[in-house]
Amino acid sequence: MIVIDAASAVPPFEQLRAQLAGQIQDHTLPVGFRLPPIRSLATDLGLAANTVARAYRELEEAGLIETRGRAGSFVSAAGEAGRERARQAAADYAAVAISVGIDLDEALHIVEAAFTASAPIATRPAPPLARPSAPGPGATSAT
Repeated sequence: MIVIDAASAVPPFEQLRAQLAGQIQDHTLPVGFRLPPIRSLATDLGLAANTVARAYRELEEAGLIETRGRAGSFVSAAGEAGRERARQAAADYAAVAISVGIDLDEALHIVEAAFTASAPIATRPAPPLARPSAPGPGATSAT
């Protein structure tokens, strides 16, 4: 949730930029997440559209978001080379698993076993992998 403090000495665009950057960096907003349109977020936060546009522009310059024209602004994978490699490896693995007839549950167990065997003891996960649940309503809003 984004909160703008009108009484703060920090300009509103910087409050918005810093909060979005923090949510991107701590993965609250994952790579590929579509940010609200500028006008919509400005209305929701009681800010001028140019204020939100400036925050988005600075986030884009920092490589944290990318704008895809009329499709909107999205959390960027830039600076996330490791995550991108893992995503690509997962996509490749999924294609292989499907091609040889392995179902999702078995594929997840194989990944869990490989991860557990490869991870240092201190970082091994205790619980088994669970299927991620579908995002709930409102999952496309940064507010």
